[in-house]
Amino acid sequence: MFNRFKTKAEEARAEVHRFPTRAAALDFILAFLQAEGLADTPHAQALWAGGTFLDGLDRQPLAALSGLSFDVTRERAAAAKFGISQMAWALADTGTLAQDATAVAQRLVSSLTSIHLALVPTAGLLPDLPALLTRVNPEASGYIALITGPSRTADIERVLTIGVHGPERLVILFVDDLEAKV
Repeated sequence: MFNRFKTKAEEARAEVHRFPTRAAALDFILAFLQAEGLADTPHAQALWAGGTFLDGLDRQPLAALSGLSFDVTRERAAAAKFGISQMAWALADTGTLAQDATAVAQRLVSSLTSIHLALVPTAGLLPDLPALLTRVNPEASGYIALITGPSRTADIERVLTIGVHGPERLVILFVDDLEAKV
């Protein structure tokens, strides 16, 4: 199912990676942010929305990064280059990510930044939308977000443009030892 997801997501211009552990994924994130120009200046900063990914991991390497913050606001997200958030599920048949985005920080970092890094538990990989709908409780979830690839539009003269209404780059990180939402 992972290979099917990867194929579909890459067709939508997403980048897909898989890691056996959260520590390995964190190493990738740190190297990625540094290679892509993370800095403590406007339009080079990163915002990390809450989630369970960092639970039990050594956060010391994160403290050493200048330009990374866990304090997500609308203004900071609009001025950030990187947004990091945790997704609950991924749909193999379309290469789509899904999350309960009731918490506004989740929506801000996944929609206002230029590059979105999405952390996904490999166990949250589902075959399709009907499988997702069996797991979502509408009474407990005020906002379900579905994300397929970077933002795109062809509104203007039918010319495809990437990144107009959201991130121009989507980097998906599947993590085998990240617990899935039931």
